[in-house]
Amino acid sequence: MTAKRGGRRAIVSSAHLVSEKAGALSEFEYGLIVAANAFNRWIVRGMAAAGLQDLGALDVLVLHSVNHRTREKKLADLCFVLNVEDTHTVTYALKKLTRLGLIARARRGKEIFYRTTEAGQEACARYRAVREDCLVAAFGAFAGGGAATMDEEVGEAAELLRALSGLYDQAARSAASL
Repeated sequence: MTAKRGGRRAIVSSAHLVSEKAGALSEFEYGLIVAANAFNRWIVRGMAAAGLQDLGALDVLVLHSVNHRTREKKLADLCFVLNVEDTHTVTYALKKLTRLGLIARARRGKEIFYRTTEAGQEACARYRAVREDCLVAAFGAFAGGGAATMDEEVGEAAELLRALSGLYDQAARSAASL
């Protein structure tokens, strides 16, 4: 769908949602949908290139989150960091990664803590190498020699996405109370 905005055609997924108050929001949301799907496809294929073909996007994200800073994590911590409300999806990913020998679990009292195994750490390192070859190299070419400027722009976009995630979370809480 397209809608007119600022003398140009805005690309949106749902023209019926375009608001006179925030026309760019629909265009942003469509870009977010497309980018999220492209990102998920990338991490699955990147991990497949690193040698793990049977992982879904959430599995890959959970593995990297467990591996982050080589500290043990609890389910609640992982869900919080990934902003996942449905804990059962993360639990399923943890069971799958444990079954594959990529993470290990340890019970302390009522809590279960997860950490990457040596195989999990090696998988993350292979993924990083694939990322460097396929994504970071392309990122450098995309920057057109101005890598510092591009890096700053991507950093600013990341800040904007984090701020907008707060707005969407608040809107979700508001909608739940209607």
